[in-house]
Amino acid sequence: MNKAFLELVLLAAIWGSSFLFMRVGAPEFGPILFMALRTSIAALFLYPLLVIKKQSNQLTGHWPKMMVLGALNTAIPFALFGFAILTLSAGVTSVLNATTPMFGALVAYFWLKDKLSITAVAGLLLGFIGVYFLMSDKLSQDSQAVLLPTLAVLGATLCYGISASFTKRYFSDVGALPLATGSQVAASILLVPIALFFLPESIPSIKAIASVGALGIVCTGVAYILFFRLIAALGPAKAISVTYLIPVFGLCWGAIFLGEPITANIILGGLLILSGVGLTTGVIGRMGKKS
Repeated sequence: MNKAFLELVLLAAIWGSSFLFMRVGAPEFGPILFMALRTSIAALFLYPLLVIKKQSNQLTGHWPKMMVLGALNTAIPFALFGFAILTLSAGVTSVLNATTPMFGALVAYFWLKDKLSITAVAGLLLGFIGVYFLMSDKLSQDSQAVLLPTLAVLGATLCYGISASFTKRYFSDVGALPLATGSQVAASILLVPIALFFLPESIPSIKAIASVGALGIVCTGVAYILFFRLIAALGPAKAISVTYLIPVFGLCWGAIFLGEPITANIILGGLLILSGVGLTTGVIGRMGKKS
């Protein structure tokens, strides 16, 4: 078992735990302040690394577009996740997050004119059917309470899809670390002033404070470093396969630490979503050719 594979699993475990930390901390801080703290902590963690590696010059002249990227890739989706996690479980939210590559392929088709094969279209349909199965039992119980948070998560993953094409279009000459740091700094600039209007009435608990700290340092700062290492070791296509492992850990952490149930609908919906992602991104096709 090679080192890169172990790091891939570790990254999935870290990013899977982010939904657990959000579920614990967001209700006490409120979604906007919680995510503003997350981006600020991540920015403070990443910026010194950027300076040490002497890559800060790559951001020169890019700040206007970086503000757009910070909104699309961080500020808006983080706020939407913060809102959704007030209602949805950590495990379900992590599975819905797996729709990101599907939206990425769809946006790239319309914006960058990337090809979308019949297999990829079938994958998109399969993935959205999976979303229905994942949420069907919850929608039948209280559709008004669950529908908006579900749409919020899908809106967040759509933002990620748009930001991927935006990055490819405008930041092809900028490295991964400057992009990560710049987007967190930009998101903090956008979120912090808004968060001042949503301060909690009481001081959050130690558990909530620890959650936002872990989310900013481990799930954002350390996770980005691991992701950069994987891109260098495996290439972008293989590194993005971490998407398939995140829901597994998200469901497990939610069940172990929060007592969240893992129902048949969650398993079926999750499998359909991941299969749809595999078809949309071509991963399943490449695996078939190799075998």
